[in-house]
Amino acid sequence: MKLDYLDPVLHETGPWASVYFGTARAAQDAAQRQELQARGVCERLAGQGADDATCRAVYDGLAASTPDRSGQALFATGGRVRLAVPLATAPPAPESCWTALPHITPLLDYAGGGEAACLVAYIDRTGADLDLWDVGGRHPAGQVRGRDWPVHRTPSSDWSERHFQLAVENTWEENAAVIAAAMTSAAERTGAELMLLAGDPRERRAVHDRLPTQLRAAAVETDRSGRAAGADRGPAVAEADRLREEYGQEVAREVLEQFRAARVPADGRIGAAEGVPALVDAAREHRIDTLLVRSGGTDLHRDVWVGSEPDQLAERRTETAYLGDTRPAAARADDALLRSATAADAEVVHLPDGDRGGPGSDVPVGGLGALLRWPYEGGIPGGGLPPAV
Repeated sequence: MKLDYLDPVLHETGPWASVYFGTARAAQDAAQRQELQARGVCERLAGQGADDATCRAVYDGLAASTPDRSGQALFATGGRVRLAVPLATAPPAPESCWTALPHITPLLDYAGGGEAACLVAYIDRTGADLDLWDVGGRHPAGQVRGRDWPVHRTPSSDWSERHFQLAVENTWEENAAVIAAAMTSAAERTGAELMLLAGDPRERRAVHDRLPTQLRAAAVETDRSGRAAGADRGPAVAEADRLREEYGQEVAREVLEQFRAARVPADGRIGAAEGVPALVDAAREHRIDTLLVRSGGTDLHRDVWVGSEPDQLAERRTETAYLGDTRPAAARADDALLRSATAADAEVVHLPDGDRGGPGSDVPVGGLGALLRWPYEGGIPGGGLPPAV
C-alpha cells in the first residue's frame, strides 16, 4: 500500500513527539483515566527533552480525541501537531517518544496499514451513497442520484401496464449504469483497491455487471446493510474490514514470494535487498520499489544516520558528509527507511510478526527488505554491490 497520508511528516525537520494512544471509552471513569494518561504522556515527553509548546500541543490533541475509533496517533514538532491518524487497534498502553524522526512504524500494526482502501456503495434503485474506508477510517465519497421515476412495478398485466413495467426496468438499468460510472470515478480518485456493494439485490448485481473488468474482479456483493433510512450499516462496515484484512494478507503472501525469487542471483542481477547496509544504499538511490517490514525483526531497532531530507541516509555517522547535511541525527532504521520509501512513492507491505516462527518467518533477514525498481548488476545475495577492490 501507499502511505501518502504521511506526507506532512516526511520533510519537516524534528525532533518529533510521536504518541500512540487508546481513546475507547467503555467505563464510567474512562474520560478521567484518559486525561491522566494524557498528562503522563506529556510528562514522559518532557523528560526526554520535548519542549513545552510541543508537549502542550500533544496534550490538547489527546484531550480532543473522540471515542469513535480505538485510538489515535499524534505526531508533533515545533509546538504543533502536524498529523493525527485514527487507529484501528488500540495500543495496550500509551506509547510516546521524542526522536529525530517521527516514529511511524507502529502505524503498520495499529492503523491497519497493511489493508487496502475499500469503496462501499449502499445501493437502491434510485442511486447510491458511497463511503471510503481506509487507514484514516470512514470518509464520505459521494452520493449518486439517478432517475426517481418510474421505479416501481405494478401487478397488472394489460398492455399499457406491461409498457410501464418495461419503462421501470429501463430506469433501473440506466441508474445502474450511472452508479457504476460514479463508482469507477471514485475508485480512480481515491485509489480504492476493493469495492463492496450493499443494498437492493437486483440493482447491485446490475451495477456489478457494469463495472470495468478490473474493478468487477475486486467487487463483492453483500446482503448485509442497505441504503434505506435508518438501516444498520454496521454489518457492511464489518464486511469491508474483513475484505481489507484478507486482501492485505494475500498481497503480503504474493510480495513475499516475489522477494524470495528476487533475492536469488540470476544472470548476475539481484532484484531484492535485505539488511540495513544494502537497504540504506538502495534508499539513497531511490531504488526501492516495495519496502517489506516484518514486525519483530531485529533490524527495525538498529540506528542509522539521517539528514533533513528522506534520501539522506547513512549506516555510519562518518559516511554522512557527502549526503548534503552537516548535522546528521541518529534514528531507527525502520522509521528512516519507511520515511525514505514513502517519500519516493514506493509501496510498503507489512508482514506478520517474524517472532512467531514457521516457514519463512526469518524472511527478510532482520525484518527489513525491498523489491527494487531496477536490479543491481553484478549484485551479491542480500543486495548491493561487492566491495571495491
